[in-house]
Parts: sequence; C-alpha cells; structure tokens
Amino acid sequence: MAPKMMKSNVPMFSAEDYDDWKIRMQAHLSAMNDEMWSVIEDGPIVIEKPNTSNDQTAETPQVIPKPKKEWTDEDKRRNNLDNVAKNTIYHTLDKIVFSKIKQCKTAKEILGAVHWRKTIS
Repeated sequence: MAPKMMKSNVPMFSAEDYDDWKIRMQAHLSAMNDEMWSVIEDGPIVIEKPNTSNDQTAETPQVIPKPKKEWTDEDKRRNNLDNVAKNTIYHTLDKIVFSKIKQCKTAKEILGAVHWRKTIS
C-alpha cells in the first residue's frame, strides 16, 4: 500500500514504513537546506566565532559561542534550521505519535523518539 502523503509529498509517519519515511524525510529536509540533515544527526547548529582572547593557552578553545547581538542574518537563518526541521517533522505525525514526542526539544530528539516508537509498535 502506498504511504499517505502530505500536500508537499512528504509521507505521513507510519511505524510500519519507518525506514521509507526516514529516507523521504532526509531527502525532503536536505532539499530545503543542505545543512538540515546535519541538524537532525548532530543537533542544533551552535553559532560560534573565533576566540580572539589575548589570554589564550593550549587549553583555550579556538572558537566560542557568538553573542546573539553579533549574529548576522545568515547566523539567524542557520540557528533557525532546527525549528524548521521540527515543524516539518511535526506535520508528518498523527496526534497519537505527536503526544508521545511533544516533550522533545530538538529535531534530533524527535527523530530519536520516533525511531524508538517504531521499534515498540
């Protein structure tokens, strides 16, 4: 049986078709933005800048978090990728599955929870 599709041709989540759903989601999210699947695999993008501190030692980090007041439009767009991924995934889930994952904070956590739900269904 063909999977149910959303209007944008992204399949609705189905535990029985999880592997196919994940492949389609990866293709869809990657088509939206090249970095989107990295957000799913690695978590939200941390906006950083070079550490230009004069007190650097061998243990000093080479990069540090960039203050939000210094963010460029590109930094803001990249930081928002996790929200876009979460929103896209949310729209593929039915009410029952959504109720089980709504406490997840990141797209990476959501995919992990959905994968776990697939294994116990």
